[in-house]
Amino acid sequence: MSNLKSKREARQARRNRQQWRTRLIWGGVGIAVLAVIGLGVWNTIRPPVGDPYPILSPDHIDDGIEPTGYNSNPPTSGPHYARGLDRGFFDESDLPNLPPFPEGGAVHNLEHGYIVFWYNCTILEEAECAELKSDIRNFMSTSSYSKLIALPWDSTDVPLALTSWGYLLEMDTFNARQARNFIQSNWRNAPEATAP
Repeated sequence: MSNLKSKREARQARRNRQQWRTRLIWGGVGIAVLAVIGLGVWNTIRPPVGDPYPILSPDHIDDGIEPTGYNSNPPTSGPHYARGLDRGFFDESDLPNLPPFPEGGAVHNLEHGYIVFWYNCTILEEAECAELKSDIRNFMSTSSYSKLIALPWDSTDVPLALTSWGYLLEMDTFNARQARNFIQSNWRNAPEATAP
């Protein structure tokens, strides 16, 4: 009789352990699902990063004509060329190979969901400029987001400004975390964000 009782107790203990494991697994799955849903909701409701600027008319202008009338420096929307710039990092030595007013192409890129890094080395020492460029290049080469352009822009009061369609973030020094947050928060604000 005690042998039968101990077998019954052993089966019950196994059943209890199995039920406990099943509850743990389903509890973990439930927590993971809630985390994914919460992250998705946060990504859609969180406020954009950077300073917002009113969206200007996205009229196309002829190549070579200087785009004017921007409400931010560097521009975040407004008149632009029909063709954007190639993605990538542009050094001062690349400027002769770009349109006479590269901002006209860059604003077209913003309309397509690009993020533009506008760097100003004229207000930095040579070593600081080299470090800033290196930081931007490293960030761009390791970022999972590929719609990135970096351009020299000497008409700002800060060493670096990031723009997306309608948003501007100024930086005194490069901050990869802020750049990532700016990209994640703002790239989809562009009217043609899914265009190449």
